[in-house]
Amino acid sequence: MKKYKRTLLMLGIVSLVFILSACSKTPITNHSTGLWDGLIVLNFSRAIQWLASLFGGNYGVGIIAFTIIVRVILMPLMIFQTRSMRKTQEIQPQLKALQKKYSSRDRETREKLSQEQQKLYSEAGINPMMGCLPAIVQLPIIWALYQAIWRTKVLRSGTFLWLSLGDKDPYFILPLLAAVATFLSTWLATKSAPETSSVNNMMVMGMPVIVFFTAMNVASSLSLYWTVSYVFQVFQTLIIQNPWKIQADRDAKEQVKLEHERAMKRAVRKAKQSRRK
Repeated sequence: MKKYKRTLLMLGIVSLVFILSACSKTPITNHSTGLWDGLIVLNFSRAIQWLASLFGGNYGVGIIAFTIIVRVILMPLMIFQTRSMRKTQEIQPQLKALQKKYSSRDRETREKLSQEQQKLYSEAGINPMMGCLPAIVQLPIIWALYQAIWRTKVLRSGTFLWLSLGDKDPYFILPLLAAVATFLSTWLATKSAPETSSVNNMMVMGMPVIVFFTAMNVASSLSLYWTVSYVFQVFQTLIIQNPWKIQADRDAKEQVKLEHERAMKRAVRKAKQSRRK
């Protein structure tokens, strides 16, 4: 399954590279043509400008509104991905037990491990390949939004609060907010896992650092998009993947399991006592 998952991810990356290689870096105008520039990026740009017109021509608010709309449209995919991730988190102890059981690196043992993992995924109702799909689908959408902001002159020349949307944030406030929102988002997403891992810890600590230094070196319009997107993701996680609710449900199930085991032990003891009498 891991092999198929890696293959799907590679196909997604290759597809994205193909799309990006076909993208022009020329400004987006009403005369832009082609599937990518004329149909997708141009309409994203028009949508942002139209939303800005509803708020007195404030392009910063237009970017915020458009980002929220995009995130709302993507929510069904995110919910699907979240549920898949939660199921995968729940079976991590079983997966680790299988990896320990079949730790030998010979071909026969690896094949047996793959079969047992596939069986476990099937019993849990998990399709590892479909779990990657939402992330792959989002890539061209996110890049189109990026290009719509960066390649539309009026969006880059606008102002919002202390920001010049086409320049870097001079006070590093947005990069800091984006990093904090990224930390909260990744921390909440991994907090619901039944077991911590070094990979999760690296994501929680590493992603905010990457976002901060990247946001420091790009136009504030893009930093604004990232900040709003990650803040939205924080609230989205609290609604559809609240880690405290998940842990409470997990504890309740564990308590029911323990009570059942105790009841079984009491029943066995009573049965033994009855036989002695």
